[in-house]
Amino acid sequence: MVVLPQAGAPVAWPAVTPDAWLLTAAVVLLVLAAWTGWTLTRLQRLETRVARAWIALDTQLQRRAGLAEELARHFPAAVGEERAGYLAAFAADARAPGDGDRELAENVLGRELRELPAELPGVPAALRADLAGTATRVGLARRFYNDAVRDTRALRRRRLPRVLRLHAARPLPRYFDIDDRVQGVTDGAGNQRR
Repeated sequence: MVVLPQAGAPVAWPAVTPDAWLLTAAVVLLVLAAWTGWTLTRLQRLETRVARAWIALDTQLQRRAGLAEELARHFPAAVGEERAGYLAAFAADARAPGDGDRELAENVLGRELRELPAELPGVPAALRADLAGTATRVGLARRFYNDAVRDTRALRRRRLPRVLRLHAARPLPRYFDIDDRVQGVTDGAGNQRR
């Protein structure tokens, strides 16, 4: 038969022994250590993801600059002599920005490529298709890179990673913001699609 305490009578809890406190502290430390290990692994994977996304973005940006330079050097009559000179200079600056502002150099090149006429007489369809495809791939690569940066920054800004200073010695990755909108994409035959 179980005897219940009377209403209003204090409930007596069993005394917590030092062994129970030690066990509780050990469990808390074990959970904290497991979480810290999981978070460090996640941060390392995110850092790798950012690095790989940057390589993909840089590859597409270099490809776009190379195609723009090829267009300017080999087909100046199609874009106009003066514009060809500007296009070649902007492509060279995008490959190695003189002032170190890569985003500005890429924005200038992207704007110049978007302002090219839809019809480029004498330019092979393959080059036009490569330019259009590369513009799309630059946009996708930038989105993947910025997504990886966003995820990394979000995890590093949480309370416990900041308190425990996980990856504190590494700089936060920066977003890469350029205007990469695609006005229209031309297929290999020069037809414009939306």
